[in-house]
Amino acid sequence: MQASRPVLPAATSNSAGSADRIELMQTFVHIVEAGSLSAAAVRMGATQPTVSRRLQALERSLGVRLLQRSTHVMKLTVDGERCFERAKELLAAWTSFEADLRGEGQEPEGHLRVVAPHAFGQEKFIGPLAAFLRRYPRVTVDWLLHDDVQDFIAAGIDCAIQVGEVRDPAVVAIKLAEVPRIVVGAPSLLNGRAVPTDAADLSSLPWLALRTYYRNDILLEHAETGETRRIPIRPAMSTDSLYALRSAALLGLGVGAVSAWVVADDIAQGRLIHMAPQWCAAPLPVYLAYPYAKHYPARLRHFVEAMRATMPATMGVDAKS
Repeated sequence: MQASRPVLPAATSNSAGSADRIELMQTFVHIVEAGSLSAAAVRMGATQPTVSRRLQALERSLGVRLLQRSTHVMKLTVDGERCFERAKELLAAWTSFEADLRGEGQEPEGHLRVVAPHAFGQEKFIGPLAAFLRRYPRVTVDWLLHDDVQDFIAAGIDCAIQVGEVRDPAVVAIKLAEVPRIVVGAPSLLNGRAVPTDAADLSSLPWLALRTYYRNDILLEHAETGETRRIPIRPAMSTDSLYALRSAALLGLGVGAVSAWVVADDIAQGRLIHMAPQWCAAPLPVYLAYPYAKHYPARLRHFVEAMRATMPATMGVDAKS
């Protein structure tokens, strides 16, 4: 996690003992995240020689080599990898310490790196994010679109909005909402026939598979009785993109089970039909996840609070259970 502590002037002594070790660790983290000394210097508003001196001071202080450098390649040593992870933890703790010392009432500041799913991150989550940034103008955000986060610490991620169950025991997972999923298709698929009302009638239609959640069959549940049916399908097309599946459905390539919010306007305008409307796929839980820590900076705490307060209404989905 990148610390919000401002970059300090270069140390005036070559002795690591007289240098600000927080500053040296900040510089090292900047170098690794930026990918080179020159890129880190640009990010920090410093010169490359200054960045190089700080790296050397940190290496002398620790008694280990942190980076292996050649003309074109920079690579972390084994000690460097350990130092990078610990440095991020220490900087995050220092930032939390400063925030606590200054008091809870102070305006949050600093930088957040947030991961959001492609579909939600491009559309539904932008509104709450904009409201958060307007309320806390001293906070900046890297808004990264991925459907999964494998390692928060290694990726430098402060928190992630994730669709589906969170199974990583190293993170806190707060359930924000549940997203209903319905089966839809273009009117042209029916060739003038009545809209299917029973789940069994859907198996005879061409299908589109959203590979993240279903491929060769799909389990549907009746909204009133709770009865479940597993419907075998032979997809004409499979994709891992919700938007690609919607586009294919609009072109009449097949029916698919999608998040209800993404096709609400299409159904209202008659471009898509809600097939077997009493039957739906299991709703998808939406979580806000972040790594366990003893202290959290104010910017992260306020971001979590903002998402919990606004997300269900903003997305127009079922509130958390």
